[in-house]
Amino acid sequence: MSTTKKNIIDRLGWLVLILALFFVVLIVRVGYIQSFQGEYYSKMSIRRTIKTDTIFANRGNIYATDGNLLATTMSKYTVRLDMVTIENKLFENKINALSDSLSVMFNRPSSYYRNYLRNAKRKKNRYLLLTRNIGYIDYARLKTFPILKLGPYKGGLITEQKNVRARPLGDLAVRTVGYSDYRGNVGIEGAYINYLKEHHGLRKQQKIAKGQWKPINDTNEREPKDGSDVVTTIDVNIQDVVHTALLEQLETFEADHGCAMVMETKTGEVKAIVNLGKYPNGDYFEKRNYAIYEAQEPGSTFKLASLLVGLEDKKVDTGNIIDTEKGRIKVYGRSIVDSHRGGYGKISLARAIEVSSNVGIAKMVMDAYKSNPQQFVDGIHKLGFGKKIGVPIKGEGQPFIPNPKYVKKGDPKSWNGLSLAWMAWGYGVKVTPLQLLTFYNAIANNGIMVKPRFIKELRNEGEVEKVFESEVLNDKIASKEVIDKLQHILKNVVVRGTAEKLYSPSFSMAGKTGTCQTEYWTGNTKYISSFVGFFPAENPKYSCIVVVNKPNKRMGYYGATVAAPVFKAIAQKIYTSSLKEKRASLETPILTSLEKEDQEYQQESINVKKSMPDVRSMAMMDAVSILENKGLRVSVRGDLEYVRKQSIPKGNKIKKGQQVVLY
Repeated sequence: MSTTKKNIIDRLGWLVLILALFFVVLIVRVGYIQSFQGEYYSKMSIRRTIKTDTIFANRGNIYATDGNLLATTMSKYTVRLDMVTIENKLFENKINALSDSLSVMFNRPSSYYRNYLRNAKRKKNRYLLLTRNIGYIDYARLKTFPILKLGPYKGGLITEQKNVRARPLGDLAVRTVGYSDYRGNVGIEGAYINYLKEHHGLRKQQKIAKGQWKPINDTNEREPKDGSDVVTTIDVNIQDVVHTALLEQLETFEADHGCAMVMETKTGEVKAIVNLGKYPNGDYFEKRNYAIYEAQEPGSTFKLASLLVGLEDKKVDTGNIIDTEKGRIKVYGRSIVDSHRGGYGKISLARAIEVSSNVGIAKMVMDAYKSNPQQFVDGIHKLGFGKKIGVPIKGEGQPFIPNPKYVKKGDPKSWNGLSLAWMAWGYGVKVTPLQLLTFYNAIANNGIMVKPRFIKELRNEGEVEKVFESEVLNDKIASKEVIDKLQHILKNVVVRGTAEKLYSPSFSMAGKTGTCQTEYWTGNTKYISSFVGFFPAENPKYSCIVVVNKPNKRMGYYGATVAAPVFKAIAQKIYTSSLKEKRASLETPILTSLEKEDQEYQQESINVKKSMPDVRSMAMMDAVSILENKGLRVSVRGDLEYVRKQSIPKGNKIKKGQQVVLY
């Protein structure tokens, strides 16, 4: 055998041996995988061909008491392009048309989009951003553009949808409506998120040809469930009245911030709550919920509580005469001074409240309780001061009432020789506007203290799930005799006292002015102006508080000048509106009982989710999202910015799948 043939045979032998060894290794590897890693690769295969898809549900809506939407869920879309998916020929034929369409929609030059798209195509960008957070109308329009209308597999269209919280009425009561997200739980939404929260569904899908997915089963693994709707006590009309009146006064007096609330006397339902703070540019927005969280010295509005305790303990009577001593007295070297120079002379305690005499009320409390200050403090606590009301909205301010039982040198909260006299006229104590309003509302409600309430009921698909009833905190804060006297005094404050400029012969009001110094310890004293009361004075329907913090001192700072006019504007507009409603009902040809009207109103409220809302003047994309959330098919005609007309009138019954046209 030649050397060449022998070398070939040797090489073939080695090749066979290598192949045999490789085959053995392969068999061992396959056996190992099947025995020890089979389950792992089986799961990996399933993960690549089967996925669990999320079926998104909607968070519940928040409604005003009249059915107006305060907060709802709307869809926002981010659109991107996979430039590799788009064929070169298609790209070249349609890039100019696409650029022109994008230019019209987003108000940028066509040349900008041509360069933007060409650069992305050259770099093979598979995730090019076109636009983010657009509404449904813009998204639907975008999908009709050249190339994009071919969808994801030919046009490279990538769509990311997310649900966001929207407020159709803008900033109206925005701090009270609140939110629940990465920032925390705030306002009504934060307080009732367990009811509002949606529960997303789950559906298994299998990968099929061309990278598409289809459901595996006819039923979902978990059905989506929308959150319950919350119906608040907020009345949009009253809220708007309060907002307008407060904003105008804050701007006029260049105040730092302010708040105003209107509460229904019998039920405690909060009909309006406005909190406006000043931004550096001079505009006012809902910054903080001052009415609920801001505990501060109330000043003269606290005097009524001091008088009530004295009357209830039978230490004094409203007819008792007290000497105001030319409007100035000293207590442990500190002066208590009346705003009226020279004082009011000798006046009754009732008159001391009417003219808001600091000296008169301080002397009354010191004379009556100097030997037993604890009795006075206990009486204040019985009125609910000193502890939180316990409203569900987070952030309620912690009130403070000094106590003779706590004495600690150097502690500003410690009881001292000034405490009793200073408490009498609203200094050295802290309460929030909501807590003070709750007390005055009890006076208006004949001594029955009801808890402020922000929620009427919960609904799911139009059906009432839970009703929130009024809650009585104290069924008798004082005797009827004492309450009657205080109501009479508060009426006289408006007729002939510090708020006499509010007096109107056409409708009656009652209340108390407050002017409190703040930041007096800095050498640059500022003021808090307030007014709290109720209307009508006889058989009150509403109580109201207005607090204006740090108005420009050069323009005015007394409660009667700054806060009281806001109260009057609110009361007058609400009173006028109620008269119009009464006149309208009298003109109705078919007369029905009040009870029947109330039942019809309640039924209408229950069916609000099944009724057509009024979306006129609303942004078109917001209107579409709201109506689609109700299950309607929406068609748009004409101008795409705002809704001018709707084919289904407000209040008409609607059903899922029904078509509505927006013009």
